[in-house]
Amino acid sequence: MPLIPDIEAFEERAAIVEYDGGLSRSRAEDIAAKAQGFRDAAHYWQVLAEYVLTKKLP
Repeated sequence: MPLIPDIEAFEERAAIVEYDGGLSRSRAEDIAAKAQGFRDAAHYWQVLAEYVLTKKLP
């Protein structure tokens, strides 16, 4: 089953983790991405970009 990026949930979780946890934005995005099942933020953004360009999930 392909992972489906949820940008609204990703952004909200990253902001909460960054603010409440006092973490860097980069670390907060990694945590938000992992919460959706992605390896890290780079993987999340890669899948999202591919979907935007091709309208297909990998």
